[in-house]
Amino acid sequence: MARTRATKAAPAAKTESSNASSTAKYTLPEESSSAPQLFIIPQKATREARIVSLPNPRYSKPTRYLLCSETGIYEFTKVAAPKTTPRSWMIETTACTLEETDEKDESRLEAQVTNSADLFVATAVDPLFLLVPGLFGTAKPTDTKRLFLSSDDHFDAVSTSSSHMSEALRCPKTRALLESRMEVVCDTVDAGDEKMYRLSEKKLVLQILAKARSMSSKGLPASMDEKFVKKVLEAPIQVQKSQAVKVEVAANTANTSTPSNETGESQSSVSTVDSKASATSNVSTAATSVDGEVAEETVVSAIQASAEVTSLQRLKVAFSFICSSYVAPGMALILKKLLADKETSGVDFSPLDEYVVQLTKLRAEAASSRSMADYSRKRMLDEEEEEARAEKKRKMEEEKKKKASQTRGVKALGKVNTTGMKKMSDFFKKK
Repeated sequence: MARTRATKAAPAAKTESSNASSTAKYTLPEESSSAPQLFIIPQKATREARIVSLPNPRYSKPTRYLLCSETGIYEFTKVAAPKTTPRSWMIETTACTLEETDEKDESRLEAQVTNSADLFVATAVDPLFLLVPGLFGTAKPTDTKRLFLSSDDHFDAVSTSSSHMSEALRCPKTRALLESRMEVVCDTVDAGDEKMYRLSEKKLVLQILAKARSMSSKGLPASMDEKFVKKVLEAPIQVQKSQAVKVEVAANTANTSTPSNETGESQSSVSTVDSKASATSNVSTAATSVDGEVAEETVVSAIQASAEVTSLQRLKVAFSFICSSYVAPGMALILKKLLADKETSGVDFSPLDEYVVQLTKLRAEAASSRSMADYSRKRMLDEEEEEARAEKKRKMEEEKKKKASQTRGVKALGKVNTTGMKKMSDFFKKK
């Protein structure tokens, strides 16, 4: 009868005590669908400050702003980490509200980790830019002149159903702030107890120009200054050749007291007598000869922008940056045209315009000379290739003529296998 091996008994099930000991000591909470975000707000902002949604002056889309009735309006600038290097924040807060927080009570601290390391910094923004779309939009394209309207009419043109403009205007201080900024860029008239406003494009240009002056005087960011000022005003380089005379000075020591002149050399000798020793001292003779001329090449810029031209370019770049950030594209074109008008802006950009015209001409000349140099270089290469082909053809023709002049016997001898055979000169060597 065949034997069968008994199977090993199954291990006993783990007890509840072992399961309890293997469980984690700390449990991670479930990830929240609305993760907190980190904001940096000014210290002067009061507790009544709120985050509101207002139309973006550039794109007319709802955008988050920090509204404080005491200190003004702030925009949020997002500072994000590179996508290639993920980062996160661990935010520690107390379980109670900010009003009930006690600095000494740290027993109820809560911490939460966010997946993104985005940081939102609140920076002050001029409320004037929030009102510019409404001030521009009140006039139709066919109108030759804008009408005087009340502040409520201008506010209604800005506010939308998705914005909190109407709620913000309920605060008297916020309303007074917006009306004061509106008055700076508008012509006003009194209609009874109410003040009427009409946009003055000249005043608006002057306000933005004042901000651009302040921005350019403090210095533009290094990357912006390099790309939009230095690169734009950089002129093409030129190579200047100067001939310098090479001079060789040879010091010869002579004991003679009589000078002698030779061709190509000028010698001078001085004889000094010592009164005590009554002896003639040695004289040092310097001979200067012109050996030749040396050509030196200096790389210089074709033209150099003056300080006035550079300052005007920085001012123009700062004005364009402000318009591209806070003014709609169609309105920005109108303001840039007014900036170029000397009577409207009060700034003369003619030195900058003349420099740009001259710079454009020099760049065109440099491009044409570079193309001519490339053409001449290519032509030289073509000539060299043509000479090489002609030389090869000449050698082939000579070889062909040489073969044609050979006799039949010489051709037959050329085909003979001479491997291992002695040369004819070996038979005539001395033994």
